[in-house]
Order: sequence, then structure tokens, then C-alpha cells
Amino acid sequence: MITVALAGKPNAGKSTFYTAATMADVDVANYPFTTIDANRGVTYVRTECPCLAREERCGNENCREGKRYVPIELLDVAGLVPGAHEGKGLGNQFLDELTNADVVVNVVDASGATNAEGEPVEVGAHDPLDDVDFVEEEMDLWLAGIVDRNWEGVERKSRSPDFDLDESITDLLTGFGASEHDVTTVLRGLEYPDDPKAWTGDDREALARAIRRRTKPIVVVANKVDAAPDDAVDRIREGTDKPVVPATADGELALRRAAEAGVVDYDPGDGDFEIVGEISDGQRAGLNAIREAMIEHGGTGVQTALNAAVYDLLDRITVYPVQDAAKWTDGTGTVLPDAFLLPAGSTPPDLAYAVHTDIGEGYLHAVDARSSRRIGEDHDLAEGDVIKIVSTAGP
Repeated sequence: MITVALAGKPNAGKSTFYTAATMADVDVANYPFTTIDANRGVTYVRTECPCLAREERCGNENCREGKRYVPIELLDVAGLVPGAHEGKGLGNQFLDELTNADVVVNVVDASGATNAEGEPVEVGAHDPLDDVDFVEEEMDLWLAGIVDRNWEGVERKSRSPDFDLDESITDLLTGFGASEHDVTTVLRGLEYPDDPKAWTGDDREALARAIRRRTKPIVVVANKVDAAPDDAVDRIREGTDKPVVPATADGELALRRAAEAGVVDYDPGDGDFEIVGEISDGQRAGLNAIREAMIEHGGTGVQTALNAAVYDLLDRITVYPVQDAAKWTDGTGTVLPDAFLLPAGSTPPDLAYAVHTDIGEGYLHAVDARSSRRIGEDHDLAEGDVIKIVSTAGP
């Protein structure tokens, strides 16, 4: 399962974002380091369900009238403060947890109402652009420190006649989630000495920064946008090359809870909601304020950020394996039972292995359930494909 990590300084709204996205009970408070132990939960990315191409909706528990929600893991850990890579605050604890993440969502207080340490200040007193830069810098310097501390092992291996630099660096970075393909691609874009013993600290830092960019891309969430100055989001977008999603995690959480209580009709990622229950004047005013922010920014931003992280930065597509190509069902008759998030460019054999190793090893051919035609093993799968895998290991 894909893991999305929430990063950011304390009190930027990470735990509120996490609670809104997972509806799990965690501590949310207006002081630094509310989160100490990492929270792990399941949330979802949203896409169009293939059942929209059929006369009836599929009825899958993860489909709401054609809105398909595909599970991913969400990780919320302690906030970062300047100097985190040196162990300040709870920095090392956070950064160690980050190693398992596929992509990072940097939650920034767009209102500027918290300083670098996460302490409350007047709205606009702190520049949120500083928070965009420092999180990336702390991550880069933390990884550079790991490379530095373990570089002696690479130098030692270089004495061997069959030494392979790519392989040695991959071994060094295995715990960080870097594959040999990642390392090879990064090294191709860097200039460095052939002899590892001649590498400088700058060489190792350049390697660390490039590896982090490739293996831990970042989406910036401009949170608390409903309380931010009018130009806050534009300033953040102009100041970074990363995708920026305006958001109100508080608004999303309020809508999720209202939907659970039967007060509003709302699905995560909708651009609006409908009030369907009895509410007080104060509740109505609060919901109307959320609606105004949603109209201005195209929703609360929480679902948009998760989708941007998985579908845009990680370049994933959603593919649906079925056993019955005519009915789009599994062996029990469930329509579109599973959805897999695969890298763009994946092929039918890749899907077979994603379903189960035995299915992949026994792969024979695949059928596109939409067209009822057999497709080749080098066929590029696309978003929303419904595929029957024929394998010696199963139907």
C-alpha cells in the first residue's frame, strides 16, 4: 500500500488533516508536539469508478455513486523545528519515520499565525514560505548526514575489483527506499569523482538532495486558508516549484463529522455539500463559512492534496482486476472488487504480480473487460482499466 507522510512544523494542522482524512481519534491541540508517537491510518484517494460506464453503479463499499475511493496509508508524526536533522525537537524521530513514505505532504500554516517552532503568534506575523523551504532542507540535511556517516562502507567496498558504485550506494540507502534504478538515474545527472575516497561533503550532500527529491517528492498544503491573508496562497505558489494545494483541514473535519451525524450530504473531495438535517443558526453560519472557502478554492483541499500526491507526483493509475470479464466480478459475484494503484506504464504482467506473486509467475494472457479483447503483455495499462488476468495459478 502506498504511504503518504504528513510533514510540517508543530501546530500547522497535520493532526487535524490526519483526523479529517482518516476519521481516527488522535490528539489535536493548539500547542507544539501534540503528536509524539506516530499515527498510522488508512485514508483514500478518489477517482472515477469504471461502473459509470455501466447502467448500474457497482455497489462496492468503496464506491459512492461512481466516486471510487482507493485505500492508501497516511502517516502523521511529530512536527519538525529548525535543526531537526541535528536532533532538535523530535526531529530524528520524525525523520526516521519518514523513511517508509513514498511521498510527503508538507502541511504549512498559510495564515502565518504560528512561528518557526509552532507557537501561536498574530495572523500574518510569520512568513509561511519559510516553512515550505525549511521542511525540505531538514529532510535533505538529515539524509546527507546518513550518507556521510555510512560513506566509509562505500570506500571500503571500492577496494574490491568487482566494485559497483550504484550497487554500493543502493545498499547504503536501502532503508530509505531508494532502488538501484533510482540511484543509477540520480548518478547520471550528477558530476562526481570516480573514486569514492575522493568524494567531498558537497558531493555526498548533492547525492542526498537528489535522492530525496526522487524518492520523497513533496506536495505543499497551504492549510488554514480560510484564516489566511488574501494573497497568501499566491505568494506560496510563486515562492516554490512544488505543487501547492490550498486547504482547510478544520473545514474538512467539520464536514466529515456533520456527514456522519446525518446533518450534511457530503463525500470527501466534493466541491460543495447539502445541509439535510436540523442545525442551529451558529452551525449554519459555520457551514456557510466553510462553503465560501470551498467555492473559492474548489473544495476543502484535503482530498485534492492526497490525489495530487498519489496520482500526480507518484504518477499512479487505478486498475481493476476481475475474474469475469463480462460481468466485471470476482468469484463471489462482487462487481469491481479491488482497485490497484500501479505506476503509469505498467503492463498486464505487472498487474498480475500486484494481485499475487503466484498469479504473476503463472501469467498467460490478459483480457480488456471493456472491449472483451485480449491484450498483449507489453500493453500499457491506463487509468480505469478493467482487466481479467488468465494465469495457471487461478481463473
